[in-house]
Amino acid sequence: MKQPLAYVHSESQVAENVVIEPFVTIDKDVIIGEGTRIGSNVTIMPGTRIGKNCRIFPGAIIGAVPQDLKFKGEYTTVEIGDNTTIRECVTINRGTSARGKTVVGNNCLIMAYVHIAHDCLVGNNVILVNSTQLAGEVVVDDWAIIGGMTAIHQFCHIGSHVMISGGSLVRKDVPPYIKAGREPLSYVGINSIGLRRRSYGNEKIREIQEIYRYIYQKGLNIAQAVEIIEAEMSATPERDEILLFVKDSKRGVIRGYFPD
Repeated sequence: MKQPLAYVHSESQVAENVVIEPFVTIDKDVIIGEGTRIGSNVTIMPGTRIGKNCRIFPGAIIGAVPQDLKFKGEYTTVEIGDNTTIRECVTINRGTSARGKTVVGNNCLIMAYVHIAHDCLVGNNVILVNSTQLAGEVVVDDWAIIGGMTAIHQFCHIGSHVMISGGSLVRKDVPPYIKAGREPLSYVGINSIGLRRRSYGNEKIREIQEIYRYIYQKGLNIAQAVEIIEAEMSATPERDEILLFVKDSKRGVIRGYFPD
């Protein structure tokens, strides 16, 4: 259902039952799936792909060219999954030659005034709270929750099931399953409440806690902690995910918590 005051380019592909409110601009080379609703004053630029049953609130701008001086006009995209909500005045930029695309997964909640820069990869079931800012090539894994007004440095990696305190400055990678807070950003415990909500049992949570005791609470450096965990703890998907994350970290992982 398109309002007469909206502009939809003839070369866009918009499903029959998409609701388009007044003053929307949908440019060429845009694909929008069934059941999606586009609020007033939304601008959707070339190279944008939006899935089914999404809700995009007024003032959002999706698919603008990257704010990156290395961008030379190469063909790139923005890909939004199904059942994702994008609130007021969110900006999501296209990719560059680095990855070729910016991605936001399924079932995400992207709150008002969030910025997702070029080549970011945001997983499924992610919540980015109001005014969170992602610089270029940031990776946010599934089920992460990032508190409002958090700024994330380019190239950082946020692990799955992480919860980051509002107002944080993220300069290093944040490993899976943990809570992070304070300044500088530090490990402050396991995200046990979030894990229980997602059906992780007590035994699995204790296993994750024990892994992080080696990494953060026994006075070991990362290499020592990894060696002991591999030698003394049985291989499980969670153990291996944490170890792989730590080993592959390009920026280094956040520090442990040291009380004042």
